[in-house]
Formats: sequence, structure tokens, C-alpha cells
Amino acid sequence: MSFSCGLECVVIIGCTRWAWKRCTYVGSDDSATWALATPDEFESVPRICRLILAGYESDLRNPQFPPSGGYRLNPDWVVKRVTYEQTSGHAPPYLIYCDHDHNQIVLCIRGLNLIKESDYKMLLDNRLGMQMFDGGYVHHGLLKSAIWLLNEESETLKSLWVENGSRYEMVFVGHSLGSGVAALLAVIVVNHRDRLGGIPRDKVRCYAGAPARCMSLNLAVKYADVIHSIVLQDDFLPRTPTPLEDIFKSLFCLPCLLFLVCLRDTFVPEGRKLRDPRRLYAPGRMYHIVERKFCRCGRFPPEVRTAIPVDGRFEHIVLSCNATSDHGIVWIERESEKALQRMKESSSETVTAAPRVQKIERLQTIEKEHKDALERAVSLNVPHAVTNPEEVPSQENEPEPSESQNEDDSKTKSQSNSGRTNWDEVVEKLFKKDESGELLLMRDINAPQLQQ
Repeated sequence: MSFSCGLECVVIIGCTRWAWKRCTYVGSDDSATWALATPDEFESVPRICRLILAGYESDLRNPQFPPSGGYRLNPDWVVKRVTYEQTSGHAPPYLIYCDHDHNQIVLCIRGLNLIKESDYKMLLDNRLGMQMFDGGYVHHGLLKSAIWLLNEESETLKSLWVENGSRYEMVFVGHSLGSGVAALLAVIVVNHRDRLGGIPRDKVRCYAGAPARCMSLNLAVKYADVIHSIVLQDDFLPRTPTPLEDIFKSLFCLPCLLFLVCLRDTFVPEGRKLRDPRRLYAPGRMYHIVERKFCRCGRFPPEVRTAIPVDGRFEHIVLSCNATSDHGIVWIERESEKALQRMKESSSETVTAAPRVQKIERLQTIEKEHKDALERAVSLNVPHAVTNPEEVPSQENEPEPSESQNEDDSKTKSQSNSGRTNWDEVVEKLFKKDESGELLLMRDINAPQLQQ
């Protein structure tokens, strides 16, 4: 009798402790140890968010829902605007904007439209471990959309880059669903820069607002120098390890799903998560906008924390009434603008004082953070992790190509050089079909298969 009473007390205490820790866990805890971002590195974010919002307007000369201060862009610099009817469901609507003020060519992709069946089809076109790419795993539907976009717009992007003296940055931008497409676009372009006029790696950028989990951990860290993810406080999407297709199947009971995921992940060890190569993560370097505190009402002056986390990469669900509202691009734009203004004010407290962090020193720090993150991923035995972003995993025991294969490759190259790049062929060169006809990554063809 006494034993059963003692056991009941232990269980009650354990459950109470778990409930207390989960209910008191706030979004700011994820980035409590991160460094503060500087105005120079964060300056593009509010402008990029305004450009995403501009993608929802039908007429930029007569906007219906402009943010505070307006969109602050030149409608004459919009090169191309593509609607759902023109994409035929292959990709979300997007626009191409040539920003001559900031020397950038921007391809901006809008987020999920709840009433468009094609967006749901894209999200549902995936399952765990379905799509291997570049030494890791990615979301299959989002990768297909990225390849379709490159087939449609690579020549436009290439001509814009060449026409502007081959000195502009090429920036891929997206929100929510569009962030996943934009991130995978950046990964493909970085690996095939010669197809876009030989653009250098440091000229390719991606900004993912409220990012979707679209790539495995090794890729998320590898491309942290290219991809920048912006997360507002308690946003649910970057934290939800449940596949995107399951999230949006349960869209109208999202709080129930988040609670169940939170309960399940309590019993999954951190090491097991890191060793699963199929688990998808939010991509790149993280910028976390923090504006609320525990047991405090209202919003506080926001601050921006940044890091390239390997373990503890937004792994905890936040049980918050703001988990869905923080996903909105409208709020991200407002709070990022406030945060930038606050950073500028604090960095210019005295006119004659030197900046707290010199620009060249901060660039060196960013490079070192990326190198340290790559090394930590290797030390934690993250599958397929590399210490150099230009390095590829070893291809031991890979069969040498036959003469007929070499002839086919040379024929494909000659066709590509003489005409338009076929990005389906470019991407498929990384794969090999197995007996069932499924595409497998060439460098992982001999790797042991995971149990589903």
C-alpha cells in the first residue's frame, strides 16, 4: 500500500514538473545564449519583408495594404510578376525585382494561400526520407517547385546579373511555404553557379521569413553563409518537427497537434534527433526576434539574437497563444523594423564614438561562427556533415562511369552550352535510380538504408 502511494506521488511530481517546465518555456529561451545581431547584418531584413508584402499587392502604384511608411520600392524596377494562373500550380506566385539602390536582384516568393489547392499539393508531395539531395534530405515538393522556377527564370536572372555589370547580389526571398522554395533555390544555384553566369558564392543570398523545415541538419549548417532565417519569438513552424504535410493536414486543429508533438518529443533523446539524417530543420543562420518576456503582458522593445545552432535548433514547441500570429509576415515586418531602429539608435548613442563592433571584425566573426558550427556538426556525428562548405562527402566504392555514360554527359553539356539550361537534368546528375526506379543520391548509393 505504502509502495503504491509512493509510486503515485513520484508520478504526480514528475508530471507536475514536466507541465511546469513546458508551460513556462517561452520562445526567448531558445536563443538565450546567442549573440546580438548588428545593424549592418540585419539591415536588409525589414526591406526584404516589405518586398514579400508587396508580392500580395495587385498594383504597387496604388497599394491597398501598405505597411507603415509604405513599401519604399520603385514599381518601375519590378521586372516580372507571376500569378497562380501563370505558374499552373508548380510554384507560389512570385516577383522579380531589380533593386538598383542596394545592387540586388531579388526573386521574392509569397507564402501559403489557404484557399489554393496547388499549395497543399506541393506540401503533401513528401514523406520522411523521400528526397535525398546534395548529401542530405530535403522536402520533395519544395525541391520540385524550386527546379521548376529555375527552368522558368534562370535565363532572366542570368541576363539581369550580366546586364548590371556582374556585380549585383542575387537574393532569393520567401515567407512560410515560399521560404522553403527560396532556400532550396539558393542551394541549387550555389552548386551550379556557372549556369548563372559564374556568379560567386558570396553574391548569392537567401532570406527565409518564418522558415519551413525543408532540409536536413547537415545542409542547414553547410549553407548558413548563404541562407538567413528570420523567426519571430514563438513562431510554430520552425519549431515543429512534424512534417509539413502533417501540419497542414491538421491546420484547423493546430493547437492539439502542437500539444501532442510537444508531449511526444519529451521522450525523444537529443542525440537520436541529431543522428536521424531524414529529420528536416529550418535552414541556415538564424535571426531570432525577441519581444516578449515570461509572465509579462504586451510587447517589449524587440532585440535580435543570431547564431548558427547545431543542437538545440528550435527543437522545443512553445505553448503560446502567439504561436500562429508570430508566423505572419505583417508582424515580422513591423517588429524587424522596430528592432533595426533600436539597434541603430543604440549604436549611435554618441556621434564621435566608434562602433561597438567594427564591420570587418563582425564579418570575421560570422565566418568563424560558420566554421565552428560545421566542426560541431562533425563532432556530434551529424550524418554527412562536412567541415568545409565547398567540400562534398566521400564517394568511396562509387562505380566509374562507362564510355556510353561519358558520351551522354558530353552530349548533355553540348546541348546545355548551345541552348537553355535544363535544371531537371542538372539536378538529376546528382542522383542514380535504384531497381524500383526511385532516385538515390550518387554519393550515398552505397550507404546503408534506414528502417522506415
